[in-house]
Amino acid sequence: MAIIVDKAQKRRDIALASNELILEKGIKKLTVAEVAKTAGVSKGSIYDYFQNKEDIVFEVIRINIEEYHNELMAKINEENKSTRQKILFLFDFVLNEEGIFDIKHNFYKEYVSINLSSDSQEMVQFNLECSKFFNGLVSSFIEEGIAKGELVEKSRDLIQGLKACEKGFLFFKWTEKKEVASDFRKFLNTIFDLIEVKK
Repeated sequence: MAIIVDKAQKRRDIALASNELILEKGIKKLTVAEVAKTAGVSKGSIYDYFQNKEDIVFEVIRINIEEYHNELMAKINEENKSTRQKILFLFDFVLNEEGIFDIKHNFYKEYVSINLSSDSQEMVQFNLECSKFFNGLVSSFIEEGIAKGELVEKSRDLIQGLKACEKGFLFFKWTEKKEVASDFRKFLNTIFDLIEVKK
């Protein structure tokens, strides 16, 4: 009897097995052979689940986003958090000053660098997928805040801008080699001082 393989699960298992390797080694230095060895499969069988090296990287990023989302929702659901607190939790990738995201920062910086020098349509589509997900989170938090009477209706106009500002602060961190967490936190708190309904 033939063994039936759940292709989606196997793809995920390979990505999970190589997650740390990819984060530590980076994208440019990574080889499919290393991914295969780390995941315990043959190099040839990698191509049964992934189109190329970039496809593996996309899957690892998806898994990291999913884990980040689960952690975020657990923090938010601990108690009744304000919209301000939810947004601060959402942007913890930039705001956290404990260095727990250092490896992921370096990985993301390399990913952005590759993006800027590539015309890959697959990369564009993947970036749109990620943006849609994060913009959806920001939008849901803002909409919930408006519905609860916490935020003014004009807050909707900030949804795209909040994500753009996060990327801008990361750019300053990378290009000017300075810590930006306190400046970004001050910026977000100032925004919320302006859009919260005064009671």
